[in-house]
Parts: sequence; C-alpha cells; structure tokens
Amino acid sequence: MTSEEEGRRPGTRFDDVAEAATRAFRLLPAAPQDTLPPPGAARHRPAHRISTDPDTVERDLVKLVLTLVELLRQLMERQALQRVDAGDLTEEQEERLGATLMILHSRMVELCARYDLTMQDLNLDLGPLGTLLPPSE
Repeated sequence: MTSEEEGRRPGTRFDDVAEAATRAFRLLPAAPQDTLPPPGAARHRPAHRISTDPDTVERDLVKLVLTLVELLRQLMERQALQRVDAGDLTEEQEERLGATLMILHSRMVELCARYDLTMQDLNLDLGPLGTLLPPSE
C-alpha cells in the first residue's frame, strides 16, 4: 500500500468513484447523430451529453443495480409461473417458490425505500424500445 493510499479515509472511496465517473463521461465522444447535423439544419447544434453529478453517483449506481436485480426477479417469476402451469413442480415446491419470490419482492421494496427510490424509478426508459420492465399489472 502506498503512503497516499494509507492516508486515505474509507469515506473518500465514493468521492473517488464519483470523480472517476465524471472524468470518464467527459471523455466519451458524442454519438454520431449528435455531432453531424441533418441536411439543412443549423451547423452548430450542441451535442447531447450525459450529465454526471459526483454527489449522486452512489445513488445512481444503486438504482442501476436494483434495476438489474428487479429485471432478473421478474424473469424468474415468469419462469416459475410457466413451470407451475406446465405442472413441473410439486405442491411443496410451488409453495416454497412462491414464498421465496414474495420475500425477494419485499426486500426489493425495502431497498428502494432505503435509497429513496420507487419501483417505478427502476423502470428505465429505452427510448423507441419502450421501458425496460413490463408495465405493472
């Protein structure tokens, strides 16, 4: 460990991550559609950039991780329902699987509350593709 690393307080790791993310996003080139104006359009159109805020990088990272966990949870739930409909599971397995999925959903809601997020916040908008997660039923 270097003397610089020894002198760091553990709380500054998040600051380091936020600073690194900010630097990385500044280095990203703009997408081609952001730099090349369409025919007949004004020549100096500003490029769309991702705005990063070092103060929110931890929350944004948590949001991304929770979004992926929620996507996987929903996929597992759908597969479980397909297995139940196909009759592949015993009654005991169905009960255990249902209880496990309910607990996982409950934990997701708790984690969202801890980070001041809602389940709807996890549903990323993918532009023309629509939203990442299917609509709530």
